[in-house]
Amino acid sequence: MSNVLFIQANNRPKEQAVSVKLLHTFIDSYKKSNPEDQITQLDLHAEQLPYLDANMINGLFKSSRGLEMSPEEQKAASTANHYLDQFLSADKIVFGFPVWNITFPAVLHTYLDYLNQAGKTFRYTPSGPVGLIPEKKVALLSARGGVADPNSEMAVSLLTRTMQLFGVEEITTIVIEGHHQFPDKSEQIIEEGLLQASKAAVSF
Repeated sequence: MSNVLFIQANNRPKEQAVSVKLLHTFIDSYKKSNPEDQITQLDLHAEQLPYLDANMINGLFKSSRGLEMSPEEQKAASTANHYLDQFLSADKIVFGFPVWNITFPAVLHTYLDYLNQAGKTFRYTPSGPVGLIPEKKVALLSARGGVADPNSEMAVSLLTRTMQLFGVEEITTIVIEGHHQFPDKSEQIIEEGLLQASKAAVSF
């Protein structure tokens, strides 16, 4: 039995948001194929995540070295570590996110700030950083209305690089794109992406 964490970074209803529909299509298919797995769904917008700031940075630094923290630093560090521990306890992680204004929503960036902790998800070495969680399986599910230039795309690529920094070796990526750019093919583009997600979930 696997522990699976589904992370949603779009709080629009699925009737209005292709990325939400994509994520829930994957979830539904996965549950049918893996009824015994433990499923956790995390809606990042609903969590009201505080931004990374001086209290959180100082709190995480001090807690990693056993130093005394102020109440504000302790609270901020505890918040970040709560989400990091949840992430680390999962065997499989699925991110569902849109592209808003060229990249993914700020709430997902904030969440990644919590995860980027040296000694937890990666470590520094003289030859560069080394990932510490190569055993995780990750799926990236995204939607964008236009077709992105792969040389300048800043959503899927950034999240991919972050997971690679952590050492993740098995990353499944599904992107629905162009449904606004090509309105006459919109329905077909979306349906093909949803079918791809449904099939991918079975083997994930």
